[in-house]
Order: sequence, then C-alpha cells, then structure tokens
Amino acid sequence: MTEAHLFALGLALACLAGVRAYLTVFGVGLAGLAGWVDLPAALAVTTSPWVLGTAGALAVVEFAADKIPGVDSGWDLLQTLARIPAGAFLAAATLSDDGQLAGGALALGASAALGTHLLKTGTRAVINASPEPLSNWAASAGEDVASLGALGLVFAYPWVALALLLLVLGVAALVVFWLARWVWRRTAGPKGIIQGQPGATR
Repeated sequence: MTEAHLFALGLALACLAGVRAYLTVFGVGLAGLAGWVDLPAALAVTTSPWVLGTAGALAVVEFAADKIPGVDSGWDLLQTLARIPAGAFLAAATLSDDGQLAGGALALGASAALGTHLLKTGTRAVINASPEPLSNWAASAGEDVASLGALGLVFAYPWVALALLLLVLGVAALVVFWLARWVWRRTAGPKGIIQGQPGATR
C-alpha cells in the first residue's frame, strides 16, 4: 500500500473504533489470521486467540446492549475508556511499519475515534429523548450495517470505507439535528404558547 492508502486505512479503522471498537478489532484480527491481508507488525497482536475471543464476545454483548434504550447510553459512556485507546492504537499500528507507535499517529487515531464516539453518543442521547422507541433500533442497525460494510471494504478500498463511514455518520447527525428540533418544539412549544397568552400567570 502507498502512504496515502495506509493513512486512509489507519484513519478509517480509528473512526470505526469510535463506533464499534470490539467489532473492529475482531475484524482486523480475523482478516490477518485468515491470511486475507498482511497486517503491519504492530497489528499482529489482534490475531491472538485471546484477543479474538475477547473482542468477539464483547462485540456480541455490545450488539445486544446497543439496542436497549437507556442501556445504550450507559454503555457508550463506559466505552469511552475502550474506543478512544483502541482508535489510537489501530491508527498508530497501521501507520508504523517498524512496529513502533508514533505519538502523532496515536493522537490522530485518538482524535478520529473521539469524534465518531461523541457523534454516536450524542445521537443516542437525542434519540432516547424522542417518543419513538423504534428509532433506537433503526440507529443501532444502521451503525451495524455501516460498520460491517466499512470493515468489508477497509483493506481493499480504504478511502471508500472511510467515505462510507463518514457519510453514514453525517446523515445520522443531520437526522439527529432534525429530531432534536422536533422534540424541543413538542416539549417547549406548548409552554411558550401558554406563557405568551394575555393574563397568563408566570
């Protein structure tokens, strides 16, 4: 891969880690173990049976927890401790051909993972405040599909995977913005009308 492709790969993996850290680590390890890709030296640890087993089990737990309103927000808060370090490691390991994790690459990965993590966490907070419970399932399923799709493309077409992930997250942000305005109007609108009436008590 060229340096540009490695940069896109590391950034895409970091962004994915901010949304689905365990699934991303499991996917990277599985691809390396199966011989589908030649992993950089620093990423070889992901092919360990212990890492694969732990990441796979936690990915299943996350898949279930992410579908339960309220639980998903608590899970997201807890996963701040996992997603950001995972993103930093995946980006730095991808960009370090000698196995040494550079500080700049660690910072880049941590920033990318933090950005997607905050977007996901904020999205769920707004969705959980909405009166429609099915929106939580739709958001979670969309994240699952985007993560799996990006993982399937990330090694062969890292720029496409990165663009796909950012596109889905951007659309989600717009939907959440619209949903937040709608929820605010439903909750604050009637109060404003009452307060604006002549003779209304404050």
